[in-house]
Amino acid sequence: MVNVGPLRIDHSPAQERYEAILNSDTSSDWPADDRVVGYLDYVAEPYQVVLTHTVVHEQYSGHGYAAQLVRAVLDDIRPSGKQVVPVCSYVQSFIAQHPEYADMAVPVPQ
Repeated sequence: MVNVGPLRIDHSPAQERYEAILNSDTSSDWPADDRVVGYLDYVAEPYQVVLTHTVVHEQYSGHGYAAQLVRAVLDDIRPSGKQVVPVCSYVQSFIAQHPEYADMAVPVPQ
């Protein structure tokens, strides 16, 4: 679990998923309980992590939660030394805009 501003990022290796959860005490716009605002699915391989899909639910879009989620996921993977295969177009775009993560990415097989 990682806290990123108003978000908590939970990792479920069994589901191969990271979830972005809006902490209940950070916003008066939503009900006072934790809400899953989005998730990032992946496939773990011996030397790589294939980042397949990033979703932020529509009612939470426009708050930068997807970027916070992807950053937390990449920061979590980096110490493992594994490379990432950004199949997800959002992850591809994020890495292109944040060159500090470019060394982790490998081309997506066609």
